[in-house]
Amino acid sequence: MTWQFILYLGIALWCLAHLFKRLDPTRRKAMEERMGKAARGIVAFAIVISVALMVIGYRGADAITLYDPPAWTWHANNLMMAIAVALFGLSGSRSRARGWIRHPMLTGFLLWAIAHLLVNGDSASVVMFGCLGAWAIAEMLMINRAEPVWERFEGGTPAGDIRLLAIAAVAFAIIAAIHVWIGPSPFRT
Repeated sequence: MTWQFILYLGIALWCLAHLFKRLDPTRRKAMEERMGKAARGIVAFAIVISVALMVIGYRGADAITLYDPPAWTWHANNLMMAIAVALFGLSGSRSRARGWIRHPMLTGFLLWAIAHLLVNGDSASVVMFGCLGAWAIAEMLMINRAEPVWERFEGGTPAGDIRLLAIAAVAFAIIAAIHVWIGPSPFRT
């Protein structure tokens, strides 16, 4: 079994676990009715395994360079990542901005994938971040088709905006620190 295969397996498991509800809603509903909350636990476990497989496969895969990103992309990456982290937190916030974007988590995830494609020109990165970005787009399209009417979040407060930005800044700092610790550092010049 090659590292690339492990990476592909992780990506496939991620996509299937997330899309299961949309691809086969009848079976997913029957599973939840039969198993209760344990059904969600199984899906969550599959997602955790998929992340582990992607990390193992990605770190072990051969680094075949497809393109050499220019230096400015590191700054763009960091800005996009800060926005992606805020978007990810937006879906559960009491921010006034919550009603602006229909799929804040998936939009943040897509921005995360694009930001990583800007600074990683190797084949494993292109496969992983490209596939995960495509998954985010597919998920948004499937949700929009299944639920054509969007009930916008009404409300939010200035305090919710400030709390979202503060939490996003702390989360971004933690993510950046982990990248500095385990590599690669997001702060290149």
